[in-house]
Amino acid sequence: MQDLESAVAVVGMSGRFPGAPDLESYWANLRDGVCSLSTFTEKELLADGADAAELRNPAYVAAQGRLADADRFEADLFGFSRTEAAALDPQHRVLLEAAWSALEDAGHAPLNAPSRTGVYVGGSPTEHALAAGTDPALAASIGALQVRILTDREFLAPWISYRLGLDGPSMTVQTACSTSLTAVHLAVQALLLGECDTALAGGVAIGSVRKQGYVHYQGGIFSPDGRCRPFDEKAAGTVPGSGVGVLVLRRLEDALADGDPVRAVIRGTAVTNDGSGKVGFTAPGVDQQTAAITEAWAAAGLEPPAAQYVEAHGTGTELGDRIELEAASAAFAGGDGSGTGLGAGIGIGSVKSNIGHADAAAGAAALIKTILMLENATLAPTVDVTSPVTALRKSPLRLVTEAEEWPVRADLPRLAGVTSVGIGGTNVHVVVQEAPERPTRPDTAAHPLVLPLSARTEPQLAALAVRLARRLRDADAPSLADVAHTLRTGRVAMPVRGYVVAAEAREAADKLTALAGGRRDTTTDPRGEAWLGGGEVTWPPLDGDVRRVSLPTYPFAGDSYGALTLRRPATAEGTAAGPDLAVPAPSPSPSPEDELESTVAELVIEALDLNGTADLGQTYFEAGGDSLTAVHLAGRLRDELGIDVPIQLFLEPITLKDMTNRIVEMKQNGEADGALDALLSEFEAES
Repeated sequence: MQDLESAVAVVGMSGRFPGAPDLESYWANLRDGVCSLSTFTEKELLADGADAAELRNPAYVAAQGRLADADRFEADLFGFSRTEAAALDPQHRVLLEAAWSALEDAGHAPLNAPSRTGVYVGGSPTEHALAAGTDPALAASIGALQVRILTDREFLAPWISYRLGLDGPSMTVQTACSTSLTAVHLAVQALLLGECDTALAGGVAIGSVRKQGYVHYQGGIFSPDGRCRPFDEKAAGTVPGSGVGVLVLRRLEDALADGDPVRAVIRGTAVTNDGSGKVGFTAPGVDQQTAAITEAWAAAGLEPPAAQYVEAHGTGTELGDRIELEAASAAFAGGDGSGTGLGAGIGIGSVKSNIGHADAAAGAAALIKTILMLENATLAPTVDVTSPVTALRKSPLRLVTEAEEWPVRADLPRLAGVTSVGIGGTNVHVVVQEAPERPTRPDTAAHPLVLPLSARTEPQLAALAVRLARRLRDADAPSLADVAHTLRTGRVAMPVRGYVVAAEAREAADKLTALAGGRRDTTTDPRGEAWLGGGEVTWPPLDGDVRRVSLPTYPFAGDSYGALTLRRPATAEGTAAGPDLAVPAPSPSPSPEDELESTVAELVIEALDLNGTADLGQTYFEAGGDSLTAVHLAGRLRDELGIDVPIQLFLEPITLKDMTNRIVEMKQNGEADGALDALLSEFEAES
């Protein structure tokens, strides 16, 4: 392949989008032309807290590109307590899980990722974050600074780096609708400059986990009928969507040398801004969109007409589509189809017709769609389009409205461009090429191999076994030696374990199906038994060269932690019901000392999210305490009880029960530590 030094490999991907909990179902929906936008009934909307008066508005459109189960999170896996998980913005939760899955897809254990791994991600504004920031009770409960770092989107990247132990650059990117493709551009540049050796890039958008629609305004950006029709004569607006997409990137030369599963190659990227050359701040501009495209193809060392397909921003708004089509037509001028292998112009489409406008995740959704099309040599259709705009007749572009084969060319690999445009004028274009061909490897091993699996629960282990069995039955199933290598080195060991022994993919698939049904493999292995026993196993080297391969990733099955909402004041149509509180029988009044001890214990239990007084037998750090929680707890003890507690007390190896007693004694003896005020002031200044 030419220009190895400036090419970047996509070695892993993960994503969740409307109607698609994983990329396998995402591709099936795209290929089959499925519109995954949801339409809700009045009953569903009211149950999720919609305003009845708003629903009666004739302009209300009960549609959304909704991400199912966005309220669920496997908190324990990422080291969050239940209190922290409930406060953590759903965007953070979903993005953490997507980052985990992307690293697994790349064949790397998420808690043992390569050194110098950078993170470049961004997110959208959320109802949860806004509600959290205006909730004084939440701030009083866990601390204002804690609320901020658990909900603000500026901490999306640092949370991934912290929880997964990634030590490369960590940057939260914000360029509105082009955020996630800008993140990809920055990650590519960081890799080429040597700032990191592996990078996670992408974005997330979950404005709300609730089912909700929107009010259509004449001249606004939203569709009047809940459908998005990019580049169609009937296009009248977009539909709000949700989603998350993360890609794992490495320099192509390194990826090939290290045996990574290369899914596609990024040949060039570019970013521009419209500046003042447009009619208004929110309007797009032609010239700099064209420049982003031509600069990206120049960076790739290619001419734009070499493209066979362009995944457009394509919002389905009249102004946006018209300007984007004009800009793309200028950039791809000369692409009459003669060099595409398609014979009728360069294909163009937009995934927003399938899932709506995923805002900060829109670019990732578009790039992942394009890579899936390259992998499957198939162009997916733009849906709900019946009358492509007449401007296409004078353009080198043609709208793809039916699934079609993506032909190979004798002189060039399959090539595509992906465009993303942000409100405010930040335009991004990425040139993507199909993955280089690599020698096929036999699916039969020289001798039986142990395939180890693990999960946190029995149902998750069964689900993982079923998914892996299905993958091994595919016609393009990977080499069994590569599968064994990936499972042994590219997964985090968890407590619930199983294994099978097989020498051939079909045999392994059958045994995995049996394992999912609760039937152990009758063939045993000493290392496999050690694995079952929960020990750390040193697996022997496999024969010959082995590669990491893309395999089914961890099946998350977390609890629902809900999301905070901006509750409207009660109306005559209904009032918010309070909890049903039972009135206890009178009891003797406790002594002041006992009452103080009980109050202090309650504050400790609440701050550390303990189950009750039985948990006070642990030390502060055994209970999950950290320095930030210590400062918050010390502040509450001072503000609510007038007790100045030295921070050093939390560091002592004593039980929480003994610590509580010491705090009570400080109150009784009038002890104080003036250093606390200075420490709190320092934290407030930093925040």
